[in-house]
Amino acid sequence: MSHGPRQRQGDATEMTTHTRQGAQPGGGRAEGASAAQHRAAVQAIQRQYAAIPPGTKIRLAKKTSNLFRFRDQNTAPGLDVSAFGRVIAVSPKDRTAVVGGMTTYEDLAAATLSHGLMPLVVPQLKTITLGGAVSGLGIESTSLRNGMPHESVTELEVLTGDGRVVTATSGNEHAALFRGFPNSYGTLGYALSLTIELEPVQPYVHLRHFRFADPDECMRAVAAIAADGSLAGHRADFVDGTAFGLDEMYLTVGAFSEVAPWRSDYTRERIYYQSIRGPREDFLTIGDYLWRWDTDWFWCSRPFGVQNPLVRRLWPRRYRRSDTYRALVAFDRRHQLMSKIDALRGKPATEAVIQDVEIPIEEAASFLKYFLTDVGMSPVWMCPLRLRGEQTWPLYPMHAGQVYVNFGFWGAVDLPPGARDGHYNRRVEEKVSELGGHKGLYSTSFYPEHEFWERYNGPEYASVKRAYDPQGRLADLYDKCVKGV
Repeated sequence: MSHGPRQRQGDATEMTTHTRQGAQPGGGRAEGASAAQHRAAVQAIQRQYAAIPPGTKIRLAKKTSNLFRFRDQNTAPGLDVSAFGRVIAVSPKDRTAVVGGMTTYEDLAAATLSHGLMPLVVPQLKTITLGGAVSGLGIESTSLRNGMPHESVTELEVLTGDGRVVTATSGNEHAALFRGFPNSYGTLGYALSLTIELEPVQPYVHLRHFRFADPDECMRAVAAIAADGSLAGHRADFVDGTAFGLDEMYLTVGAFSEVAPWRSDYTRERIYYQSIRGPREDFLTIGDYLWRWDTDWFWCSRPFGVQNPLVRRLWPRRYRRSDTYRALVAFDRRHQLMSKIDALRGKPATEAVIQDVEIPIEEAASFLKYFLTDVGMSPVWMCPLRLRGEQTWPLYPMHAGQVYVNFGFWGAVDLPPGARDGHYNRRVEEKVSELGGHKGLYSTSFYPEHEFWERYNGPEYASVKRAYDPQGRLADLYDKCVKGV
């Protein structure tokens, strides 16, 4: 195995910004123009927040979202968070960055890759924000090595529910907020800036796709990668998988590489997920690898016709991206266009089953068999993960050292006669609980309230909520994630 971390040439002693302003190294707050702009933005948003009358629903004025809890449009003015959508500083020497909480990973990756660095975990979709990935959890193919995005945060600046701006770390007086922020979904406060760790990259990623015909065999291979850091001699800097059926699943193992005999491009006519079933070896630039899933929203661009060769040629490349498709889905949800068309055609009612769940590796094959048999939706994304260290996170209880597999499934299935919306989603929730797993809360949830708080540590949440939002100005986690408030 020849791929090793690359040391970037040149001066790596100064912290830089996009305007090359000087800054304080060592992970501290950057000084200079960008830091001054950030301080002014913090003061401005505090004034905005204080001006909102008590009892008024508080929301963020964001152009994009990656949540799948669709609600009625709120016409009330939201907090203007646009000033927090930039990278404040990058320190090549310390391999850290100070980043506005509303910065998209598209912009963050661009800023860090220019220094030969990347965040330790880069979620798959370009418009996911750093603050969103930390407060709502995130995952990707480095998660077996590096855990989740919040685990590489060293400092968190938060506008709390009671209007304060506090800086939380794992060891200061706001440590409970630091630990409780992941999986709080903006119900304790909003991340204004975060200091994160970075890791070095190489220019290319060398991929190998390993096929399996049995879920148990596939999960044994995941366990082997977790133990050895490689599969069949190919180092696993990145690992994820795709299940097309119970007899056809693939683990895609990627290794950093300084060279690439060829480079594939899946932003044009070719489609990434389809390539997994083709040649067993591939090379991508590191940038194209990070966004390999975004162009076709994994495989979810299919309903829009974008995977039809003729439509694909006519569809502008700049609109072949996840935020375009998500906006189209949101428009359809608001107006119920497809539901009305399906009703006129006499088609059965459908249920959107859009979830990510984490299952302990020992039960992962059982879950995959259940899902592909009972729900019958494919493909299914598979992403192994493990907490990065001994630190655990109370609102999303996972065990240190335990290997999990994230299963992601996003689509709609026909409801059985007489069944109501939530039929399949609730069955999935019950199966996940039965197998000792957890599910992410970015989409619809159907938990009864008592079960929800058992699963997501209600006592700890209540304690942090009392400390940082005693008047309940921000929505409660259950109200937001289940009731849709």
